[in-house]
Amino acid sequence: MHGSSTGPIVVVGILVVVLVVGWGLVRGRRRSVPSGPGRTPAGPPARLPEPREIWWATVPFEDGTGAKDRPCLVLRRGAHSATVLKITSKHHAELPGVIPLPPGTVDDREHRASWLEADESREVPLADFRRRVGPVDPQLWARVRRARA
Repeated sequence: MHGSSTGPIVVVGILVVVLVVGWGLVRGRRRSVPSGPGRTPAGPPARLPEPREIWWATVPFEDGTGAKDRPCLVLRRGAHSATVLKITSKHHAELPGVIPLPPGTVDDREHRASWLEADESREVPLADFRRRVGPVDPQLWARVRRARA
């Protein structure tokens, strides 16, 4: 048919599909590659995390709305995920179970003081661990175990 009005409808339809697919790709990329120093796309780490080790990983927020690349202390490791405690650079004196860590413990560029929040553990998929910092000293590990008992 000459002079049909279906041409503009098809163009608009294609434009909508391109925008929706593009938006989904951008949103998905943000979730799978959080910001942070040296962050690479998710994949299993070369070495699996072990209890008593500090790692940088994508740790979920407590309300489940997202995650953040941050240091954490591994409590235990399962087949597909590890239970961790988050480490923060902000002191939350109002929270129970906050343990101060010496500056440089998390191997960040600024060597800031950090705090371990021992009262709430999180599950982190093994693919979301990106960099091992190292083990905590036995005295700190014992203190964490007592705080969680």
